[in-house]
Amino acid sequence: MNLLQALFFPPEQPGGVSSMIPYLQERFRSSRWEMDLFWLPKRIRNKGHEKVIFETFDWTQFGESQIVQKYIQTYRDYLWWTKLRMSKTYDLIHSHHPIAGLAMKKVFPDTPLIQTLHSSYERELILNGAISEGGLEHQFLVSLYRELEHVSDRLMTVSQAFAEYVAPYILDPSNIGVIPNGFDEKRFKPVPHDNAVPQLVTVTRLVPAKGIDTLLKACAELKNRGHEYVLHIIGDGPSRADLENMAKQLGIYNETIFYGYTLHPEEFMPFFDIFVLPSRAEAFGSVFAEAALSCLALVGTNVGGIPEQIEDGVNGLLVSPDDEIALADALEKVISDPAYRYELSRSAWDKAKSLYSLTRVANELKKTYLQYPSGTKG
Repeated sequence: MNLLQALFFPPEQPGGVSSMIPYLQERFRSSRWEMDLFWLPKRIRNKGHEKVIFETFDWTQFGESQIVQKYIQTYRDYLWWTKLRMSKTYDLIHSHHPIAGLAMKKVFPDTPLIQTLHSSYERELILNGAISEGGLEHQFLVSLYRELEHVSDRLMTVSQAFAEYVAPYILDPSNIGVIPNGFDEKRFKPVPHDNAVPQLVTVTRLVPAKGIDTLLKACAELKNRGHEYVLHIIGDGPSRADLENMAKQLGIYNETIFYGYTLHPEEFMPFFDIFVLPSRAEAFGSVFAEAALSCLALVGTNVGGIPEQIEDGVNGLLVSPDDEIALADALEKVISDPAYRYELSRSAWDKAKSLYSLTRVANELKKTYLQYPSGTKG
């Protein structure tokens, strides 16, 4: 079977898709399978000029929004690039971004399409203060779920929580499949270590939706309680300057290290002790699985797909978002009790190895792909 994995961002872009899809090629390399990757280069801008018509809604009613206009132009560019570069035919296309899926179905209408939804762009924009809930942009973006259902042979998500989020916007929620992201076990190697001062780490894009402001306030509370620690913040984004200023104002700048973007954080993640990310929304939260495979204790929020990975008190700790005191309490538990911290990290490692290994996910995908022989509608 000839497969195409249609991405939006390049494979080296940080995130759940890049943590899985490039490594899938090795698992599908055999006489039975052939897999290619396709994405839109960052340099492609304003090349497409095709008229855009969706089957399930009229996007032009939201067209006065610049965000909507930019989204439509990006879709045109993806269409232009696909038509320019794609000459090979495939038995099946698996898309990992709405724009990629819509464009692929337009160019290859007779090829079965599986569409996986990895995140909620509209939810992130709302939490980051870029759009208003119920506004034109929000209405446009949630309307795309029905369009994707219409053009896809199978609609999938990465967590049950995200499937439930999408359900109100489509006709038949019972047909949504759930396969979590998978991670190559060989990339994550726990390393025995003994840090005299507990080392906290987070790996994320620095935007309001990720709740790093709450983390900094919780760390200030830990310092007030007399706890020693070092907080390592790996990642970059538009909020970085504000977060650095907040760390200074809270008096924890000396305990906090801002690394900026790092290509392969999994290479040194095992040397830390505690992974913490107080997200305000998360479809799956791939970085929790990566931290678990590195044998770190996990502290997260009870939103989206995170509780599907973390069972509170068993393989990590969960708190409500925007609650810096509860977050400080949870961090205090794992900072002050190394034995408990190890128990949580070991349980997290066991679960991640069992449920989120790339081998297991690849086998699930193979079974799904084989349900769609070339040229048939599922």
